Amino acid sequence: MVDRLKQIQLKLKFLFGSLFYLSYAPKAFLYTWKRDRIERQFLKTSTEEGFGKPGKLLRAEQTARGANFYFELAELEVCFLTEDLVRIDWKPGIPPIPYAIAQHEWQDVETQLTQTDTNCAVSSNSLRVIIEVDGSLKFCDRSGQVIREELPPQCKSQGWIHQAQLRSEERIYGLGERASSLNLRAAKDEQQQSKTYRMWNYDAAGMYPPGSDPMYLCIPVYLGLHSLGSYLIFYENSFDANFTFAETATADFTGGSLRYYLTVGSPKQLVERYTELTGRAPLPPRWALGYHQSKWGYRTESAVREEARAFQDRKLPLSAIHLDIDCQVGYRAFTIDPERFPKLASFTQELAEIGVQFIAILNPGIKYSRHSNLFLEGQILDGFCKLPNGKLVVAPVWPGWCVFPDFTNPKVRSWWSRQYAYLLDVGVAGFWHDMNEPAAFITSGDRSLPKVTQHYMEGRGGDHREAHNIYGLLQAEAGYESLRQYRKEKRPFIVSRAGWAGLQRYAWTWTGDIECTWGALRQTISTIVGLGLSGIPYSGPDIGGFQGNPSAELYLRWFQMATFFTFYRTHSSNNVEHRTPWTYGEPYLSIIRSFLQLRYRLLPYFYTLSWEATQKGYSPVRPVFWAADDDTKLWDIEDAFLLGDALLICPIVEEGGRMPTAELRSTRQIILPPGRWYSFWDDTAFEGGQQFSLAAPLETIPVLVKAGSILPMEENQQLTLHLYPPMEGESFTQLYSDAGDGYGASRLDKFQLVRLANGLELTWQEAGDYPFAYTSVQLHLHGMKLQQAWVDDAEVTCQGQQLKCDRFFKVRLQAE
Repeated sequence: MVDRLKQIQLKLKFLFGSLFYLSYAPKAFLYTWKRDRIERQFLKTSTEEGFGKPGKLLRAEQTARGANFYFELAELEVCFLTEDLVRIDWKPGIPPIPYAIAQHEWQDVETQLTQTDTNCAVSSNSLRVIIEVDGSLKFCDRSGQVIREELPPQCKSQGWIHQAQLRSEERIYGLGERASSLNLRAAKDEQQQSKTYRMWNYDAAGMYPPGSDPMYLCIPVYLGLHSLGSYLIFYENSFDANFTFAETATADFTGGSLRYYLTVGSPKQLVERYTELTGRAPLPPRWALGYHQSKWGYRTESAVREEARAFQDRKLPLSAIHLDIDCQVGYRAFTIDPERFPKLASFTQELAEIGVQFIAILNPGIKYSRHSNLFLEGQILDGFCKLPNGKLVVAPVWPGWCVFPDFTNPKVRSWWSRQYAYLLDVGVAGFWHDMNEPAAFITSGDRSLPKVTQHYMEGRGGDHREAHNIYGLLQAEAGYESLRQYRKEKRPFIVSRAGWAGLQRYAWTWTGDIECTWGALRQTISTIVGLGLSGIPYSGPDIGGFQGNPSAELYLRWFQMATFFTFYRTHSSNNVEHRTPWTYGEPYLSIIRSFLQLRYRLLPYFYTLSWEATQKGYSPVRPVFWAADDDTKLWDIEDAFLLGDALLICPIVEEGGRMPTAELRSTRQIILPPGRWYSFWDDTAFEGGQQFSLAAPLETIPVLVKAGSILPMEENQQLTLHLYPPMEGESFTQLYSDAGDGYGASRLDKFQLVRLANGLELTWQEAGDYPFAYTSVQLHLHGMKLQQAWVDDAEVTCQGQQLKCDRFFKVRLQAE
């Protein structure tokens, strides 16, 4: 009877959700008709003809940073920004507005131009670009090895086609957010042809399965890895495009110029150079690395308070609660309903006192109504997107008929920034930017604004074909600058659904409305690793999936996996069962509690990885091949990932079976990178370079620690350094710390671990002005049996594998 009632309740919830969406159907139908009519009226086909290939090379001349090459029908500029990063510009074409570019000033680079009867070459000490007479290019590394070969580009009437030869073993990673295999070249379409990836930010409209394309956050950057090396290419072109990877890598742009950046080196070097160009993520507030709870359905202050108290009562750590559109007045931007949240300032303070931050949602669509002050202000500013005939672009979103700020106008960005101020004043800690592809409700076709929508584009003008993909990026910039201006003592926190290259400078992201299936859980790994290789270090999924009701086992396995992602949030639709860590009762609650507590004990490690992201651009979540990019066995692993260099995470991505849940057991296969690896749970040692079957009972997933690691963990103001001996030689680890927010003092603790004939030696160097934050330090030795210990030459007592000590310069451990 109880099961029957649950089924009826679930059907009613889905019916309510369907009716909720259907209430917008008339507007969506009308808008779709109007959009198509507008595009037929104003979207003109270009009468200009492209010239195809550039023709024959006529002459070359050296410049300060490279060289210019003049062909019969085109010009080519090769400009070295660093010794291993080059900008390639094919002309003619209107230069892109450098929204993605963070670094504009570069140190001088010495280059040399050489010419022969058959080709020209321009070189630095690290990179050589060979220009053939037909316009094909070759890029060679320091040793002279050809890393990438490009065909002559083709200029269309609008846009360019750019192709490069791919080696048979070559893998391709990146393109921003993709619901595809990690190696993009491996994915096939329904006809078993090479999959095409569209470069057009796209609203999944409530649910998407693995394989969907395009996605919310498309970035025209990819990393190529083959037996001779690796390279990264970034196209500075925001127009719609299609990418395919078969015998050739093809980028087919519908407009814009052909400007791209290329660098060669190891994957680490590639990501470091790309994020130097497009910017690195700022250090987040430390609380953002904790657990976030969200739900489309927290309509009232009392509901949010009850949820926060439920976490406390169950001894579950919680750092933030996110409120969806139902907290607003008529789903309008920058509103929170004062009737349902009558004392918002005191309520956010109440939450802050128990360590919970209040995050508010924000969509860019503005209610098209003279009763809206925001609409009137935007009208006076002339700040909304218009059609070629001067009329406002009006499309249906959650508030009803909406207009859309033109974020390509700096005055509009400044105006938008001012709107955050009063919500910051009442204690809103951060913002969640949604529907900012920008999205509109439709019945068919593209879920966005008409392509002929006019944009300011910093004064030069342009239309939505160019502005669409950068819309979410520029909204995030406006939000970020607002939080920096109006709350100078705090670090901004924004999570944005859409964006483009450079989004990492302003916001985190999440993987959107993914379905609730085991396949979606597995897909999440490739999506997040791919985002990291595209310069986006902070991302995560809706734990359990956005749409649907996960089984207890699926939610638990999703939760265990997400414990090791940077953005750690449960969220779900309004027409599914409410989902929390306690939804499924025991033993799931206790297991989830243990993983939540583990996440908070690991915060020193996560925080140090975040600091590293600001310094190097590395995402904390990394592909397994990051550990050894020359090991071909690792190139296609997409059901595991590294967290930093120390931890290898092996989630369970398949259902465990039909046994009673209390007895549920599972195993999984994993190929380990070279070196020695220790089980995080029981210190079992594994020699890398081999495949192992690892046990995964319901209570855990396989987590391995690399030999040579020093894993910092905290609990009750005690810092524990977990020591995993290097097989030989020495290893180095850094620990970053500060106040956890703001822009004050910081410290960097550097540790060196040396393998001795009869044990280990650990040295500690301290730097920085921030005081040491812990009351005590504990060392915990793994992989060797601890016998004796000396702290700064004074013998101390060991307790099993552990010893407590004050701060020290050198510790010697006798062990076997």
